[in-house]
Amino acid sequence: MKQDTGTGSTMPSTEPRRRTVVSQDFQAAILATVSAIPHGRVMSYGAVCRQAGFTGYARHVGRVLGQLPAGSGIPWQRVVRADGHLGFAPDSAAFLRQAGALQEEGIALSGTRVPARYFVS
Repeated sequence: MKQDTGTGSTMPSTEPRRRTVVSQDFQAAILATVSAIPHGRVMSYGAVCRQAGFTGYARHVGRVLGQLPAGSGIPWQRVVRADGHLGFAPDSAAFLRQAGALQEEGIALSGTRVPARYFVS
C-alpha cells in the first residue's frame, strides 16, 4: 500500500511489484550453478551467487538448497562457506551428512573445513 500524504489513508500502489530474491528464476539459476560444480570440488555460497548472476545474495543460496527434496540429485554438499567451513554446526546430523558426502567424493576435510585446494577457481 502507498501512503496518501494528504489524508493519511492508504491506497493501492500503482508501482510495479518488485520480484522477490528467491524467485523461480533465482532458484533455477542457483540450482543450475550448483549442478555444474565438478565432482570433488566445492564453491562458496557467494561464488555460487556470482556465477548465477545474483551477486550479493549468498544467504539465499542456503535457503534454496535447504528446500531441496531428498534424492533431488542436486549436489548441495558441494556448497560451503567462503572460509571452507560447512554451513552446519559441527557434529550436527546435517554437518555429518555433508561431511560424509564430501568425503565420498574424495574431499578430505581439515578439521571442520574444506581446504582451499578443493575450491573451484
